[in-house]
Amino acid sequence: MKAEPPKVDAKRVLIVDDEPSIAVSLEYLMEQCGYTVNVARDGIDALRQTEKFKPHLILLDVMLPLKSGFEVCQKIRENRSLPATKIIILSAKGRDIEVAKGRALGADAYITKPFGTKELLEQVRRLLSDA
Repeated sequence: MKAEPPKVDAKRVLIVDDEPSIAVSLEYLMEQCGYTVNVARDGIDALRQTEKFKPHLILLDVMLPLKSGFEVCQKIRENRSLPATKIIILSAKGRDIEVAKGRALGADAYITKPFGTKELLEQVRRLLSDA
């Protein structure tokens, strides 16, 4: 089944994950839902792409090369030109302290890996409907 091309007004989603299998799976899932998608493989590239691509939503891993997802989240929240960008942290680090840190740094949601597709899509749709 071929995905339909994204609509001109499609929401933009940036996927930030250094694990190729996860990034490809998330990219496919988001494209199937009609979103325009870019992928970054490290924290520096995530910040660069956020400036250029201006995503409505970022799916952000915590454990990344060059800059952690926590650092990326904080930098995005400090950037006054990106106030409406929604951030969902996706991480294997699911202890209360990590979740609290992610939320304190400005993440809109924190989902622990492994996660279900349904749970992720519910969060994405909820956050993008607010955007």
